Amino acid sequence: MVAHLPPLDGIRVLDFSRIIAGPLCTQQLADLGAEVIKVEQPGNGDDMRARSPRGDRRGASFLAFNRSKRSICIDLATADGQDLARRLAARSDVVIENFRPGVMDRLGLGADRLRAEHPALIYVSISAYGARGPWADRPGLDPVLQAESGMMSLTGPVDGGPTRHPLSLIDTLTAAHATSAICAALYGRQRHGAGDRIDLCLLDTAIGALGNAGLEYLTTGRVPQRSGNRHLVAAPIDLFATATQPIYLAMATDRLFADLCDVLGRPELARDERFATPAARSRNRDELKAEIEALLRTRPADEWLAGMAHLPAGGVRTIDQALQAPEVLHRDMVQHIVEGDHTIGVLGTPFKFSDHTLATFRPPPLLGQHTDEVLAGTLGLDGVTIAALREAGTVA
Repeated sequence: MVAHLPPLDGIRVLDFSRIIAGPLCTQQLADLGAEVIKVEQPGNGDDMRARSPRGDRRGASFLAFNRSKRSICIDLATADGQDLARRLAARSDVVIENFRPGVMDRLGLGADRLRAEHPALIYVSISAYGARGPWADRPGLDPVLQAESGMMSLTGPVDGGPTRHPLSLIDTLTAAHATSAICAALYGRQRHGAGDRIDLCLLDTAIGALGNAGLEYLTTGRVPQRSGNRHLVAAPIDLFATATQPIYLAMATDRLFADLCDVLGRPELARDERFATPAARSRNRDELKAEIEALLRTRPADEWLAGMAHLPAGGVRTIDQALQAPEVLHRDMVQHIVEGDHTIGVLGTPFKFSDHTLATFRPPPLLGQHTDEVLAGTLGLDGVTIAALREAGTVA
């Protein structure tokens, strides 16, 4: 079968975002074939560049969310800079920004103005608390929203305090929601010709991610408590000791539990009245864990996991072990970008298509690396005009 072009080939995205949620979204769009023009402030650029120990300001924190983009530096505090940004927006399909609500309006780059000038434009705003609401003008970052959403209250040891998850899960989920919403809006535009305005915020993402924990409260009135490595309700879902390393088991259904009992050589446990039903296993989870661990401690983890290949069970890996695992490498989830005489290791994309290709990964841009290229190629400015803009400090 002939492979088609990347799904978003021909789509141009003007990216005013920084940190994680917006940049990760636009990186996903770039993976899908979109042209992404990253607008950065002269001098510093995306805040994540400052975390780089390298002289080129492209450390792991920036590389993780900014491959395959073109960087243009525009001083949006100037009238000429705002004019350039509006002209670029008029030639784009998507504009994405994650300033606090009102900032883009003050710069003359708000959704109402840009969409009035370009009705087919899809304008995406990402903020901490949304474009409307009592906290709309407050700043907020992922760990703060983990605390405020109740998510942190569920994380950590049962007898410990609330614990922040070290990864930016809310940012990552917000990026995925933004990518989904943009693709939906592009499909809608193809049908009726009009763009849209998309308002996403970390608070909504965090509350939506509460899932079954949130529904536990809404349906029963009970506030879920920290369960450590256990599931809030189901059992056996927990970390279990073996003769060597611990392993994680997730046997939430009667069938899975019965299969586990067979592997453990104790099929009668599945018929024990203490463990015969999901409710019984939940009530007696401490006894159940003791029974299972007594058996698991007789053999090393590798032996048990070999016999549990048909079950949801796994070892606890470090990051390096996970990124070197054969199944991860087979799925192309670790890739390398060649840049000059060296390579840059990057995480792959979860997008896999049978009939579409994906865009070839390109290195993350140097700050302002593509300013001249974008101004000349996209806006048609000549060298003299670009030089004058640079001399005035409008671009860099």
